[in-house]
Formats: sequence, structure tokens, C-alpha cells
Amino acid sequence: MSDIKRLLLLPHLKVHNANALSSPFTIGFPAMTAWLGATHALQRKLNANGFPTIKFNATAVISHQCDLQTHKGNGDFVYSIIGTGNPLDKTGSRSAFIEEARCHLEVSLVIEYTGIEKDDEAQVQEKITLLLNSRMKIAGGDILTFKPAEFFKVEKGNQTDLRALTRKLMPGYALIERRDLMLEAMEQGQDAMDALLDHLVIHHQCKKEVKDNDEDVFNWQSGRKTKGWLVPIATGFHGLTDLGEAKNQRDPETPHRFAESVVTLGEFKMPHNINSVDEILWRYQAKQSKNLYLCTQQQTVNTSAEDTLSALFE
Repeated sequence: MSDIKRLLLLPHLKVHNANALSSPFTIGFPAMTAWLGATHALQRKLNANGFPTIKFNATAVISHQCDLQTHKGNGDFVYSIIGTGNPLDKTGSRSAFIEEARCHLEVSLVIEYTGIEKDDEAQVQEKITLLLNSRMKIAGGDILTFKPAEFFKVEKGNQTDLRALTRKLMPGYALIERRDLMLEAMEQGQDAMDALLDHLVIHHQCKKEVKDNDEDVFNWQSGRKTKGWLVPIATGFHGLTDLGEAKNQRDPETPHRFAESVVTLGEFKMPHNINSVDEILWRYQAKQSKNLYLCTQQQTVNTSAEDTLSALFE
């Protein structure tokens, strides 16, 4: 692996009506598969438009703003999804529809690439601007505005190069994987879902203090098990059936299988706190022997971790 990473920054993409239903039981920031999928789609469009050698190897996602489209009225106990205004049917009634959770986002994408020479950077930048303006989708949402793409080179261990990049990402929060917290809890005997919820719930504690005048004072403290802005995130899929054909599948040439979402813990972390760009980059990792198709980060990928994760689905 080269000590110099060549990075493409797509700064401040404003996305309208992105898919916020990242898995069957989580709502909020779009799944990592959506972001890596958008990056892969952009690579394929560039490959088909005069740049066949370009390859995007990894992607980092930095959130600047996320506005989840929900509403909580006076006296309501829970939030409700703000649905779309679908047209009436022929009888004048509202047609049946499946509720879709949506969010409005402003994000920056940092993409590790190969296949772009220095002399081609201006042409690639121009082509990316054209492609992003041509009704391209990101996480199912429409791109409203964005700033011109920028190119960076970050040498391993060179903090000056790293800070030049992270300054462009502030203020914002980079999404990183905290699967290590899940694995630590599961190694202690916790169920996977309990391990997830245990790091997300807020614990309230009442502590009694005795003053000099023998007066009892009760102080309430609230907090989570672990420090940091932890969230549940969808990071891939687990295959449920064998590869084969399905009736009316979209692509008749590609094998099909039913799958379920893989959900773990993530953390939003300010970019100025990172010490290496690898801390925020996500990559595809397929483990077909375990029927796993994941988005992972380099510093968390190891054999014991993968075996523990795979054991969940056996």
C-alpha cells in the first residue's frame, strides 16, 4: 500500500429527500451502503465518459447537517413521519402507499482514488460537475447544490497534509465504525441487540450527598455507557438464500438472493480529532463464505472481529 493517498473531495453536497430508513428498525442518517453505492455509481459514469482507468477505492462521509422529516404535535408521545402528498385516486380518496422516511442532508465525501493523472484533474473536475448536475441521485435523494471538487494528497504521518484536508471538512462530523464496542459486549455474554441498545440508552442515576448540616441532597446524573455521539448504522447485508434466479428480477444476468440488513454501532466524530485519514475511510468487504457483504473501515478489520461478527448469522 502506498504511503501517499490521493483523495478527491466533493464538498458540501446538499441532498433533498434522501432515504432515512437505513434498515427495517433504524431511522436517521442513510446507510453506508448508500454512500459507497453513490461513489461507485459516479465511478462507473466517469469510466463510461472518457476516464476508463479511474477507480474509487474508499469513501469517507462527513455530515454537516441532517434534517429528519418528522413531526411531533402537542400532546403526542412519539414522532410521526412527514409523508409526501400523493395525488388522489379516481374515486377522490387517498391512494394506499408505504410510508417512506426522508431527510434533507448536507454532506462532504472524501474519496480515495487511483487512475487520475495531474494533467487530467481539471477535466475530471469538469466532468464530475456535469454528472452531479445531470439528475444523479445520492442515497435516493436529489442533489440540489454542491461546491467544486478538489484534489488532495495526504502522505502517511504528515499532519500538515491531513490538516489541510480536515480544515475543509469543518464544521462537520465524520461517521466512523464502533463495532469494537459491540464485540466487547458480546464477548462478555451480551446478546447482539442488548449490546446495541445498552450503548444507546441514557442511564439516569440518583446520588445522595450529605452536607455539613446533616441535610440530605439528591443529585441526578444522566449519561450513556460510553462517551461519544454513538448511533446505530446499517453497514451491509447478510444473505439469507442461495444465489439463483428470482421471478421478475431486475437484472436477468446477475444472480439474485434475499438478504437482511447488518446493523452495528457508529460514531460521529469531528474531523480535527482524527490522526489518520484511514480512520474515516470506508471500503467494501465481501465475505461470501459467511454470506456477508459489508462496508468496513481498515482499522477495525481483523480476523477475530470478522469471525465474531459472522457467528451472529450462523
